[in-house]
Amino acid sequence: MTDSRFTYSLDELRSMVEGVLRLARAHGATEAEASVSEGYGQSVTVRRDEVETIEYNRDKGVNVTVYVGKQSGSASSSDLTPKAIEDTVRAALSIAKFTAADDASGLAEAALIAHEIRDLDLFHPWALPVEEAIEMARACEAAAFRLDRRIVNSEGATVAAQQSQFVSGNSAGFLGGFPSSRHYVSCAVIAGEGDAMQRDDWYSWERSAADLAAPEAIGDYAGRRALSRLRSRRLGTREARVLFEAPVASGLLQTFVSAASGGNLYRKSSFLLDSLGRQVFAPIVSLREEPHLARGMGSSYFDDDGVATHPRDVVKDGVLQGYFLGVYSARKLGMKSTGNAGGNHNLILAPGDRDLVGMLRELGTGLFVTDLMGHGINMVTGDYSRGASGFWVEGGEIRYPVEEITIAGNLRDMFRNISGIGADVLRRGSRTCGSILVDGMTVAGS
Repeated sequence: MTDSRFTYSLDELRSMVEGVLRLARAHGATEAEASVSEGYGQSVTVRRDEVETIEYNRDKGVNVTVYVGKQSGSASSSDLTPKAIEDTVRAALSIAKFTAADDASGLAEAALIAHEIRDLDLFHPWALPVEEAIEMARACEAAAFRLDRRIVNSEGATVAAQQSQFVSGNSAGFLGGFPSSRHYVSCAVIAGEGDAMQRDDWYSWERSAADLAAPEAIGDYAGRRALSRLRSRRLGTREARVLFEAPVASGLLQTFVSAASGGNLYRKSSFLLDSLGRQVFAPIVSLREEPHLARGMGSSYFDDDGVATHPRDVVKDGVLQGYFLGVYSARKLGMKSTGNAGGNHNLILAPGDRDLVGMLRELGTGLFVTDLMGHGINMVTGDYSRGASGFWVEGGEIRYPVEEITIAGNLRDMFRNISGIGADVLRRGSRTCGSILVDGMTVAGS
């Protein structure tokens, strides 16, 4: 599918990349890689039924990395004129002259380069008139206010449509790119009762506008979440089982990816160092990476190095099968790239067979966490401490909301102490999972 609202065609972007690579070689680079991209979109935010912001964006840019032997330099520009591109190449080469040689630098080996590049159905442009976007945002926010008089304020409802395209290439023979789209609807509202105020939100984020949840459903659910947190209590310090709601559980997967990524590993700043082939999760945990899913938010046939991506088991029955490595980090570790320069691709946690109600019953008595705050994670030791709010559960049923508490543990223990995974699957960006039940955490309160 093509889109006339782009300034350039994909063929023109390919020609630009090929021109950058020729320029780099002509000016003395032994190897080079480049990408050219452009994007456009709009975002509308309504707050208390009034239009708060209307934003339009149109961006373009070129990024160049050159190698002179084992020295490298990078430069970028938002100007795609021929002179600006040549100046960018010269700037990258100038930088390379002053950098130290690094034996791990350089392009991917030819055998790793991606050649199969098929359509993954990632591009669904949304020709959304601004008037229609405003009405959608109003309908989203209004659905929350209709729920209850205790919905007293709003941080706004937003409707956004974004389209982009890019082409990347390198002198090792890689050339590829594609258009993609990302659209979302979000709402955040505040519930109040007496002097107590509680905030919550919800959103839907998809490649195609046709796959988005209805604006009214998003606003309604954001309002219900805020209302459910009124009359929150504090808890005394105790040991407890903790059930992470699916959106929060996705953050646990994100932390795992960071700990298993090449940058942290070769710097020896990860608690998962030297963990390949070892039991790092409970046996019920299996994680699979599926980079070729149609409409996937993390789908691609190649990574940022131009290396081919492949479906794979990352964790199987709790055993770590593979890290997340780009070319540079793989060389630093004496390993081979896994096609993960730029991050993970559609990481999916195998679900269990219980819905959320069933997971609460499995929890029995403990804490159901629906929101986390702060960044208390030590990636070197695995120590974990986050501010939290949610609900206290007894007999498998929610008893009352709780706030101003801290949950703490060590990620090594938390991963091995996972005792349940829900079927309440939710996709958040490039990660998909249900709720996760962890035994033996410390809940600290007043």
